[in-house]
Amino acid sequence: MITLGIDNHKRYSQVAALNENGTVVMNVKVNNNKQSFESLLNELGEPCEAVLESGYAWGPTYDLLNDLGVDVTLAHPQKVRAIAAAKIKTDSIDAHTLAQLLQADLIPEVCVPTKDIRRQKDVLRQRCWLVKCRTGLKNRIHALIARNHVDTSGYSDIFGRSGRALLNNLVLPETEQQLLKQDLALFDSINEHIKTTEQWLKGLLSNSRTYEIVQSVPGLGIILSALVALEIGDIKRFRSPEKLASYSGLIPSTYASGGKVYHGHLIQGCNQWLRYAFVEAAWTAIKVSPYYRSYYVRLKAKKQNNIAVAAVARKLSETIYHCLTQNRMYEERNYVYKRSTI
Repeated sequence: MITLGIDNHKRYSQVAALNENGTVVMNVKVNNNKQSFESLLNELGEPCEAVLESGYAWGPTYDLLNDLGVDVTLAHPQKVRAIAAAKIKTDSIDAHTLAQLLQADLIPEVCVPTKDIRRQKDVLRQRCWLVKCRTGLKNRIHALIARNHVDTSGYSDIFGRSGRALLNNLVLPETEQQLLKQDLALFDSINEHIKTTEQWLKGLLSNSRTYEIVQSVPGLGIILSALVALEIGDIKRFRSPEKLASYSGLIPSTYASGGKVYHGHLIQGCNQWLRYAFVEAAWTAIKVSPYYRSYYVRLKAKKQNNIAVAAVARKLSETIYHCLTQNRMYEERNYVYKRSTI
């Protein structure tokens, strides 16, 4: 069995091949296309296993190698650096190090979603990016009307129906008028693209049981449910609700020394998309769900508001874990506080 360490880049990959004795068979640069990798595998002439780091363009290379019959492991780049930090860093050294770690079974693996889930994530990422663009455009329009001293005090949302009528009928200096017209046209175009991607997303997730269950939980609407369902993927990869909460970055950092324990901010190095989704959902859940509202009120009496919201977010993640593992929809219940007897 040949072990391949692959330092993957946009247009090419550095591939280090080790035999079973750990001897370097080759360490070469290969173009990221099927023909080049086929030639490399034919030259080696033995079954291969490979490792590459999760990064900018890992997907095409991962799929290409899988299609060629290579067993591929996807490595966590930050954890690999922690294991094999080096003062001298080149592509050939990185590839060799990856191959050695795989051969020693020391690769910190990353969960690889299926191709379908990755495509669905691409659509969702597009929608998130469009919303960011729209928010930036709104800020530009706000700045434009502010520097022209337009009074908007009577409008709660200048992008609502009445506010938009105000913007359409504004008379500004010629250059400012042109800029406003252009910004509003772009705003309308982005809105149409957002609606289109949302329709794509609904179609892609229409048969997803995970999405259906997640959407039944308070605070999680169409988009946040899609985000949570796609980022969690297979719930069986989490052994407990605490593991899911940790993966989502919803547990506090802990420092213990000399018999004293300190809890700090939420942990870093987590799935930022899941943390965002659960925290956003928590703000809505405390408004629409009596259970989460009661839980939030009890904590807020003792803790800061943001800490209470983070606790609600963690509670949501744990609820979703139980619903998914039991394959059932969410059921609203009365909140009962059970004081620990320990």
